[in-house]
Amino acid sequence: MRLFLSLIIGSFIITSLLLVPFINFLYQRKFLRRHQKTDDFQGKRTPIFDKFNRQKAGTPIGAGILLVLIIIFLFAITFFFLKCFHQYVSSCFPLYGEVGIIFFTLISFGLLGFLDDYKKIFDAKKRGVFGLRLRHKFILQWLLAFIIAAFLYFNLGISIINIPFLGVFDIGFFYFPLAAFVIVAFTNAFNITDGQDGLAGGLLVFCLLAFSTISFQIFDTPLTIFSAIWIGSLIAFLYFNIYPARVFLGDTGALAFGATMAVIGLLLGKIIALTIIGGIFVLEATSSLIQILGKLFFRKTLLPVSPVHLWLREKGWEEPKIVARAWLVGIMLAVLGLWLATF
Repeated sequence: MRLFLSLIIGSFIITSLLLVPFINFLYQRKFLRRHQKTDDFQGKRTPIFDKFNRQKAGTPIGAGILLVLIIIFLFAITFFFLKCFHQYVSSCFPLYGEVGIIFFTLISFGLLGFLDDYKKIFDAKKRGVFGLRLRHKFILQWLLAFIIAAFLYFNLGISIINIPFLGVFDIGFFYFPLAAFVIVAFTNAFNITDGQDGLAGGLLVFCLLAFSTISFQIFDTPLTIFSAIWIGSLIAFLYFNIYPARVFLGDTGALAFGATMAVIGLLLGKIIALTIIGGIFVLEATSSLIQILGKLFFRKTLLPVSPVHLWLREKGWEEPKIVARAWLVGIMLAVLGLWLATF
C-alpha cells in the first residue's frame, strides 16, 4: 500500500511539473485543435458537434503524448529499482509477459493515435478529411487488438471470464475474438467519451481505482503499480483539462488509454466488471453505435443526437454539469462493478 500511494504522489508531482512547459511547447509547435467543420463516417457534416466544439479550437491536443511517455518511464524505472533492491514482485501471469503486453498496448495504440492527431493538424487540407479515414483507423485498431488478444490467449494462457453469481468459465478459443472485440470497443468508447472537458479523464480515474483495488487483492504487483502511476498522472492532467480545458489528451491518449483500460480488465479476468465499471464509456459508445447502424441500415437517425453527452448539451445542460454528474454516476458504477467482482 505504501508503494501504491507513493507512486500516485510521485507520478502526480512529475506530471504536474512537466505539463506547463509541455503545453507551451505544444503551442510553439502549433499542435492545436483546428477550427474545421467535421464529418461523420459517411462524409456528412455534423453541425451540432461543430456548434458545441468550435470554441475549443486553438487548444493544444497533445497531452496524451506526455502522459504516455511519463507512464512508460515511471513503470519501467519502478521495476528496475524493485529488481535492484531485490524486492519480491508477484503476478498472476509470467512477469515479463504481463509487463510486455501492457507496454505494447499503451505504445502501439498511442502511436496510432499520434498518427491520427498529426494528420488532423498538419495534413487535413491535403487529405480533405478530419484525421485518419475511419475505416483505416478501424482496421488498424482491429489488427493491434488481434495481436494483443493472441498474446493474451496463446502466450499468457488466458481463456476464462468471471460472471458474477455464476462463477468462472473457460471459453477456450472463443476468448481470442472476444478479447479483441473488448479492446476495440473500449478504445473507441473512450475516444467518443473524450468530448467534454474532464469527462473521460475523470471517469478513468474512478475505473483505475476500482481495478487497482482488485489487483491489490489478488497480489498482482505489475497491475497495481501501473494503475498507481496512471492515476497520479491523470489527476495532474485533469487540473488542466477540467472546464475550460487548457489541453486535451488527443487521440494519442484516448486510443492508448481506452485500449490499455480494456487490457487491464482482461488481465484481471473481469470482463463483466469492466463493462459495469466503465459503464459511462459503454453508454456513450452504444449511443453512437445505434446512430451509425440507423444511418447504415435504415438511412435515418434513430436518436436525436449522439453520443449522450452531446444530446445533453443540445437539451441545454451546461458542460460542467454534464461532467460532474457523469463523474458521480461513474463513482457508483465503479463501486457496483467492484462489488460484482467479489462474486
